[in-house]
Amino acid sequence: MEAEDRLVRVIPVHYTNALEPNIHLHQYPLLTRPLEVPPSAAASGKRIRARLKPKVKRLEVHVPVDTRPEVWNGERSRDLGSARVEDDKEKNQEEPKVKQREGEEPRLSEVRLRSEQVPQIGVYVLGILREGRLHLMPISETHQFRPTLTYMDMHLRKTRRTRGDDSDEDDGPPPDPDEPAPIPAPKKEKKPAGEAKEVQVAVRKTAESQGLQFQGGMTQIRRDMLTLMHQEEDEQWDEYEYFEGEAAEANEAFESVFSTSFEELECKSDITSLLKNVPGL
Repeated sequence: MEAEDRLVRVIPVHYTNALEPNIHLHQYPLLTRPLEVPPSAAASGKRIRARLKPKVKRLEVHVPVDTRPEVWNGERSRDLGSARVEDDKEKNQEEPKVKQREGEEPRLSEVRLRSEQVPQIGVYVLGILREGRLHLMPISETHQFRPTLTYMDMHLRKTRRTRGDDSDEDDGPPPDPDEPAPIPAPKKEKKPAGEAKEVQVAVRKTAESQGLQFQGGMTQIRRDMLTLMHQEEDEQWDEYEYFEGEAAEANEAFESVFSTSFEELECKSDITSLLKNVPGL
């Protein structure tokens, strides 16, 4: 051992799974960290909320937005809020009724962060160095959170219906005035219509699978994806209370992850038996 690699300190390691499988690693976008309620929203009594679909392991965190006039467009929030209500109804994602004044229009008053579970390769652990001891806790799930913007699609569809345009095609960016106008494409001659064919597509629920069975020209992968989407939409949300990092409940949960046992363990295996149990050696 060289002088630069000399042993400086020995740190005891404590491994505990007291909260397993409840320790998750949540990764949030940079613009939403830390998760805090803006002062303007906190003054009106709004708080961060959370909900979960346990079967599909889908999490949502709802963070109130800053509604000050200088940073928030009230008219735009009414348009998008109405689109979100319709989008929730279409996807069977309606929230419990929120108290509103009579005649008041829904508003976009929060950012919804929805999770995507990240596969874990190997074992993930959370390590905390405290009072000269390294405490390790296993992480059961890892989730990445992103803002949900599906209400924008609903708003676009409503706008197109208002204009009388039902097309879903995007016209693309406006033409560059400095460029010459494109030559119109020659009209194609209409070909005589061929023999019409009838295609039948049926959607029904079966008792065997308790899900949706699709028939028609769809691949098995697409059918499986549609089935999973319908199962997720049909599952009900479980509401959870969210506590910020400095709350008493959060501090209590933090203290519970540390091991309270200081019993020294004796290793009864040697290096030979250890290497024999390593696959591939």
